[in-house]
Amino acid sequence: MNKTELVNAVADSADITKTQAERAVGCVLASIQESLTRGEEVQLPNLGKFVIGERAARTGRNPQTGETIQIAASRTVQFKASAPLKRAIND
Repeated sequence: MNKTELVNAVADSADITKTQAERAVGCVLASIQESLTRGEEVQLPNLGKFVIGERAARTGRNPQTGETIQIAASRTVQFKASAPLKRAIND
């Protein structure tokens, strides 16, 4: 599902216009992004939580040349699914 399909699903299920649904979905996504940028965890009941993860610096290899390169440490977003979501997927 992409953003357009999500907006259409929200508009249909909430019985609102697509413009209103697009604004609502955009606000939710922007709020999640802002919270993660501040280093906060975002927990959505029955769905899961978004957390900031740390990746350590490591040695990699350039696939074209085979040359060894250093990959810098970085932060990344991780999603951890909730138990109800895991059950729903496996049923």
